[in-house]
Amino acid sequence: MRTNLPVTQQEFVIPDGVTLVSTTDLQSRITYCNPNFVAVSGYSREELIGQPHNIVRHPDMPPEAFRDMWATLQSGSPWSALVKNRRKNGDHYWVMANATPIVQNGQPVGYMSVRTKPTREQIEGAETLYQRMRTEAESGHPGVALHRARVVRTGWRGTLQRWTRPTLGRKMGAITIALAFLVQAIESATEGQPDAVHYAAFGATTLLAIAAAAFMRRLMVRPVEDAVNFANRMAAGDLSARFQGQTSGELGDLARALNQLNVNLQAVVTDVRHEVEGVQVASGEIASGNHDLSARTEAQASSLEETAASMEQLTSTVEQSASSAREAALLASRATEVAREGNDAMGAVVSTMDQISRSSSRIGEIIQVIEGISFQTNILALNAAVEAARAGEQGRGFAVVAAEVRSLAQRTSTAAKEIKLLIDESASQVSQGGQLVHNAGKTMSNVVTAVQQVNGLIAGITGASQEQSMGLSQINQAVVQLDNVTQQNSAMVEELAAAASSLQGQAQVMHDAVQIFRLSDQRSPGHG
Repeated sequence: MRTNLPVTQQEFVIPDGVTLVSTTDLQSRITYCNPNFVAVSGYSREELIGQPHNIVRHPDMPPEAFRDMWATLQSGSPWSALVKNRRKNGDHYWVMANATPIVQNGQPVGYMSVRTKPTREQIEGAETLYQRMRTEAESGHPGVALHRARVVRTGWRGTLQRWTRPTLGRKMGAITIALAFLVQAIESATEGQPDAVHYAAFGATTLLAIAAAAFMRRLMVRPVEDAVNFANRMAAGDLSARFQGQTSGELGDLARALNQLNVNLQAVVTDVRHEVEGVQVASGEIASGNHDLSARTEAQASSLEETAASMEQLTSTVEQSASSAREAALLASRATEVAREGNDAMGAVVSTMDQISRSSSRIGEIIQVIEGISFQTNILALNAAVEAARAGEQGRGFAVVAAEVRSLAQRTSTAAKEIKLLIDESASQVSQGGQLVHNAGKTMSNVVTAVQQVNGLIAGITGASQEQSMGLSQINQAVVQLDNVTQQNSAMVEELAAAASSLQGQAQVMHDAVQIFRLSDQRSPGHG
């Protein structure tokens, strides 16, 4: 037998009105346990489901109790007795265990156990009995045992006790036999007597028969009537009473069966009532939450509609910006072409100015040649004048010519100097103009570069505007889809709200239906 340790010898008292319910399969593995069972055992539900039910067995329980329990259950009968169980932390708790076979299609498929809080007197009596059983089992000479949860003697005393147990059939048989012997004795005693004696004997026999019938009615009919009345009280929904019938014989079995039914119904109704209350609260919260969610969803749908309208306007604005950016890109491209043409023209001007500068230099060189010729001509004229003077009268005419030549040479030299001055000034101006033209050419080149950069930036802006337009279009579609989904969610929330309201109504109907059953005055404190 499984021994669960350690134990603390500290008792955990079950609260009033709490019912512990569990079911097992035929191998005693736990298949269901209600929240009260979980809370009192100290284990979690996951630790209990699928485990052998003896996980809560206390070492102080004698093996004889569980032997009798399984023998009784396997015979198809319910078993009811006090049991000491162990909590996970080692504490113990006492319960009045009511175990019943679960039958489907005539075959047992498992066992249901309903446990209630016993009285202190019952606990003290069970402690004394179980201590005696443990002591006798250790000594090897058990004096008492259990049979269908009833204490019986062992050995020949127990056999005699079972054979002499006054069952209902034995009582009826004994009364019938005794009545027959009595009638036979009266007939024998009155044989040969006068008629008056016979009449008196007949009257006495009749009275005895009536008395026997009354006794048998009290023995049989009265307990059955009490059982029927108790069953009718349960049928009317009153589960607060206990059937105080006979404790032995067939009618004792009937009393235990009715009490077992009463306990099982109390457990089921208590759990259902508590769960229905939870369903009512949960359904009310769901309905309230769905109402709030519906309101928020409608507000969100309205906001999404406004957002969709704003997105459409923004998309239109971005499309206009993209169109303007495309036009600006075209203008920038044209400006680039114009700047490039201006740059080319400025290059031609620079080239022409360079040529003019070179021509001015060439003219200066020619003027210098003319000045040289004029200087040589002037010297020759001087020499000719000297020679003419030496020639006298014969050279007078040559002297005049030489004087004119000298005059022309001087005028030519003067004109050449003036031309040189003009050429120098022109060259200086041409040089300054060339420098300005070169500077203008560099500026135009920078302008072309800047215009190209502006064109690149505008092209980037155009691309970004197009991407923004496409992105906003996708966002607009997403907002529209989100708006549609929100509308669908709103409709679904309304359906959920209607379902929650329907669930709340059904829970109320279940609550009202369970309220038909009346339990004891103590209310269950819940699953804490």
